[in-house]
Amino acid sequence: MSSFDVLDLSRAQFAMTAIFHILWPILTISLSLFLLIVEALWVRTSDPMYYRHARFWGKLLVLNFAVGVVSGIPMEFQFGTNWAPFSYSSGQFIGNILGFEGAMAFMLEAGFIGVMMFGWGRVPKGVHLFATGMVAFGSSISSFWIMVANSWLQTPAGVRVVDGKVIVTDYVAAIFNPDMVWAVGHMWVAAVETGLFVIAGISAYHLFRRRHSAFFMRSFKLALLLLVVIAPLQVWLGDSSGVDVFKTQPAKGAAIEGHWHTNAAGSGAPWSLLAWPDQPKQKNDWSIEVPGMLSLIATHSSTGKITGLADIPRADQPPAVPLLYYAFRVMAGIGMWFVLLSFWTAFVWRKTGGRLNELLVNRKLLLAWVLSIPLPYIAVECGWIVREVGRQPWVIYGILRTRDAVSSVAPQTVAGSMAMFALFYIVLFISFFVFARKWLKQGPDLTLLPPPEPARIVVAPAQAHP
Repeated sequence: MSSFDVLDLSRAQFAMTAIFHILWPILTISLSLFLLIVEALWVRTSDPMYYRHARFWGKLLVLNFAVGVVSGIPMEFQFGTNWAPFSYSSGQFIGNILGFEGAMAFMLEAGFIGVMMFGWGRVPKGVHLFATGMVAFGSSISSFWIMVANSWLQTPAGVRVVDGKVIVTDYVAAIFNPDMVWAVGHMWVAAVETGLFVIAGISAYHLFRRRHSAFFMRSFKLALLLLVVIAPLQVWLGDSSGVDVFKTQPAKGAAIEGHWHTNAAGSGAPWSLLAWPDQPKQKNDWSIEVPGMLSLIATHSSTGKITGLADIPRADQPPAVPLLYYAFRVMAGIGMWFVLLSFWTAFVWRKTGGRLNELLVNRKLLLAWVLSIPLPYIAVECGWIVREVGRQPWVIYGILRTRDAVSSVAPQTVAGSMAMFALFYIVLFISFFVFARKWLKQGPDLTLLPPPEPARIVVAPAQAHP
């Protein structure tokens, strides 16, 4: 095999591990925030139903967190095994940022999750609530640092290259690079949205089957109230992030829209609603277009200039343009469906006065929520495909090409480790499915009562000896 084969295998392995691993942290972020909310409501109201929610959904969090930790380890090893030149070149920044994530976020999250899960009745309410808050805070901080590292790869700033090594000259500029704000916000909200749809979808499943209706009505209502805000916010963040992409990475922007030729001054670029991009021919084989709309979408100006992909050197064009084009549309389409479903359900809720029996009769609506459970995961995966494949052929945009970042290792070694990881991930996924199915089938324990506050230990003062 040639070195080109090593590059493809290494890219495929990292893609496989990233696609699998990202399934778990996004749910950890959102579930920990949801648990913080329901536990705070319990502490404030002393309503045992909120306590039962915390215990029920907490089991899913622990199961999800365990798989996320284990599945993420192979990703970090690849920086040294498959991508050693990349680590050598960018280690001063990427290494530090990933170190921050491990020390400041993961250790915080991992340290308090034990108190959160096993501290019921052993620590006071306030201490337990604090532990849950630290888990939620740690998972969010973890996403912040990961997205800082990734956004810097998209729009590197605050550095200079000396003898092939990237030297940080301004850490503030590097951390707050042009892509960072939109990347962090878009990813964090996507994670929250994912968890809320999982909670609402599982609740709708039980409501659909008329099991524990009063319990799941409460979690469904809480998730819906949050989604009415989160779903449109995510659409706005996606639009703003897209506008930024056309400024900072015009090749990616043109690829995801199948836009091949730069529009003339004074005229708007057409937007293809659907098309089939043909990269070898540098055009679309067919396209359903809306005149002038792409300029309005990408620049918020009816005559904004949009660089065409054909006007960018072939060596700097992203690969797999049809994949980028349709991955973006799947992601955007799912985002719009989430807004529609959330507002549709809120309308039905208000129309029926929030009565449980009225909602249970609307079985098609509940089924729509159940069937939507996998959609946020699909949207997140499509978003990462757009983000990472669209950055190619650069691993550090404009600084280091991917072909120059791969290690000189035997292709058979990469293929063997990839097969091993694939088998490992299959076992992990099946194990998660088995335990999650058992958890889902058991349902909540509605007889569970909050534990009494632990007794305070009073240390008597030492007696003076005569």
